Amino acid sequence: MKSVEIVGFKRANLGKTSAKELREKAEVPCVLYGGKDQVHFAVPMYLFRDLVYTPDAHTVDLNVEGKKYKAVLQEVQFHPVNDMILHADFLELNPEKKVKIDVPVKVVGQSVGVSKGGKLVQKLRKVKISALPAHLPDFVTIDVSDLDLGKTVKVSAIATDKYEILNPPAVPVVTIEIPRALKNAEKA
Repeated sequence: MKSVEIVGFKRANLGKTSAKELREKAEVPCVLYGGKDQVHFAVPMYLFRDLVYTPDAHTVDLNVEGKKYKAVLQEVQFHPVNDMILHADFLELNPEKKVKIDVPVKVVGQSVGVSKGGKLVQKLRKVKISALPAHLPDFVTIDVSDLDLGKTVKVSAIATDKYEILNPPAVPVVTIEIPRALKNAEKA
């Protein structure tokens, strides 16, 4: 899995007032949990660009005043009006504990249904998986080569090895929709 490095500085004061002051200086108040103790720190906002505003899943190499942690971004809170990052939660990775993370779905192959005039619609862009940190994939691959008009690939059809998909098995991931013109031509 790809990794992004983020450098942060410990927070001396916790609470609304100090968090507001950090945001005014374009810094994001953050917390790291899942380890022996919680670490409260602040990170410059521009460092989140490669982590939040991308479709890829990443692990994070946190450097908080020289102390290094391996983590994943668990949750990000955005301002409701201007989409500024208000807060970020990181989960420290433990090699013996499974972690839950959203991983992008990658569609490969040329569908039979698309070549007949159908439209490929991707219903799920990401799936939630549970895996040990060593087995976290960059993406989940779905081959649509055998997919015909009106057919669907569901979560239950995704091949998994060394990780478990947590989405309900009946949820559709990719569908080949039949266009209205093709439906009308079949009726006539």
